[in-house]
Amino acid sequence: MRRRDILASAGSLAAGAALSFPAPAIAQGIRQLTMVTDWPETAPGLLPSARRLAETIGTATGGRIKIEVFASGALVKPFETFDAVQAGVADMYHSFAGYFEKKSPAFHFYSGVPFGFTADELFAWVRYGGGQDLWDELSAQFNIKPLHCLSTGCQMGGWFNNEIASVEGFKGLRYRMAGPGAEVLRRLGAIVVVLPGSDINSALKSGAIDACEWIGPWLDMAFGLHESASYYYYPGWHEPGTAQTLGINMAVWESLDADDQRVIETAAASEYAASLAEFNTNNALSLRKLRDEGTVKIMKFDDSMLKSFSEIANDVLAEAGSGDDLSRKIYSSYQDFRALIMGWTDISERAYLNGRKLA
Repeated sequence: MRRRDILASAGSLAAGAALSFPAPAIAQGIRQLTMVTDWPETAPGLLPSARRLAETIGTATGGRIKIEVFASGALVKPFETFDAVQAGVADMYHSFAGYFEKKSPAFHFYSGVPFGFTADELFAWVRYGGGQDLWDELSAQFNIKPLHCLSTGCQMGGWFNNEIASVEGFKGLRYRMAGPGAEVLRRLGAIVVVLPGSDINSALKSGAIDACEWIGPWLDMAFGLHESASYYYYPGWHEPGTAQTLGINMAVWESLDADDQRVIETAAASEYAASLAEFNTNNALSLRKLRDEGTVKIMKFDDSMLKSFSEIANDVLAEAGSGDDLSRKIYSSYQDFRALIMGWTDISERAYLNGRKLA
């Protein structure tokens, strides 16, 4: 067979492979991948981070891997990103793993749980405390390779139209929240709903909901929540160190050579650190602006309320980790590392921060 016939035949095979899911399109050695997200186009910090990660991977591979990033709803509906990647309709997703709790409640331990890990502690558990291996095993059941790729850090407690003086104030309250924290509030009598970020402010303005949590001052103010509610509570007991996930279709992941896999792992870890720094900086700036404006009352949840949240959260998390054998392993690993890391955090960061207040 002549060389040009061989090349033509190879081109036909490549074209056929590009049309079959979940294999990515391949043209002249370039991998064309799609990343679907649950972030609206207008959200600072979230979608830009996903795009920055895609650009980093492209640069690090010399342009061999090109990732097209889609905002929420642009390619698949909000909250359907996981299913799209599992089925191979998209190559990867960038989202909050807690949105997919119906797949397994154990996913919450990798996104953020009440009174759980800070951003640094979560990354420590996943990277060096055995969390990644268990996460890989959990996600492999759904044809997905998971990596942490973004952290919003500690969140705020939420926006309210009225002062919340005790846990009794949650009875009948229509509240937007996702994750195990939502179940805590349900058990306190709240009516909890999950809404995409883009829908929160309109629901709050219209009265469809009475209160909500989103992330922190930076994104909350970008979405105008400070113009729709009068009280802003802290701390974010429900998500003390929220992480987002890069989920990659397993066939796509396994089709990459070891070097490209390492590039993606390293790029995701780098973006986790960069995004945390970005959120901490912009949350600080936004909080100062909010205080200077003086139109919103920034208040702390009473310690008695936090204790009640914690007591209920212990039961909720135990139930989330009591499903199958793997869920129990994840819960046990999480709890063991939490006890371990708290022993260090208490005499390092907590002790220092308490001391800094005295200076």
